[in-house]
Amino acid sequence: MKKNALDWIALILVVIGGLNWGLYAINPGYDLVAMLSVSWLVKTVYYLVALAAIYTIYFLFKEK
Repeated sequence: MKKNALDWIALILVVIGGLNWGLYAINPGYDLVAMLSVSWLVKTVYYLVALAAIYTIYFLFKEK
């Protein structure tokens, strides 16, 4: 199945979110996204990762 641009963006955001959680699990208190230190930008990144995760669930069940 060929992936379009939205598929790739969603997958990249989910990987970024997963790596961020992994780093936090290894070293609690270490949050790469929170290091952006601009509250609206941090919230935006978290929202985008959440939306990407929801889209990825859809992507898993999408017909070929």
